[in-house]
Amino acid sequence: MKIFIFLLLFIPDLGLSASMSHIGEKGEPSEVDRVIKIEMFDNYFEPNEINIKKDETIKFLVHNYGSLVHEFNIGTKKMHLKHQPEMMAMIENEILLGDKIDYKKMKEIAKTDHSMAHSHSNSVLLEPGKSGEIIWKFNTEIILEAACNVPGHYESDMIAKINFN
Repeated sequence: MKIFIFLLLFIPDLGLSASMSHIGEKGEPSEVDRVIKIEMFDNYFEPNEINIKKDETIKFLVHNYGSLVHEFNIGTKKMHLKHQPEMMAMIENEILLGDKIDYKKMKEIAKTDHSMAHSHSNSVLLEPGKSGEIIWKFNTEIILEAACNVPGHYESDMIAKINFN
């Protein structure tokens, strides 16, 4: 039992893999079918609709062109709503600072509150001018969206609809 708890605490994606398996899984770089560029602006994504085929592995190249920190997070609406209090806690703990991320504070607080690490294979959190990537295998056809869960951004419709063809 102690080993299992250790693994959950110190291997971030392990604890989430079971809860995220219904939305897909982390993709393998060698299995990428397509690359999709995502541009994040202040409170919207380009494109705001993404067309996917079941079992397709997509490499998302994400760039933040906005003046604020933004997140690109793949999930269901329910998952986004559940994640938003964690994002608010990141602001309350002064990890998210409008246009900056305090990575030192993030790492320190994550030692006791693992949700503050923000290291999920279905998500990237970026400062203005920064880029990141997600490789995701869409092995399910559940209703998904990509969203920014920084407080106020989801509410202002910073959402990209994911459509299965």
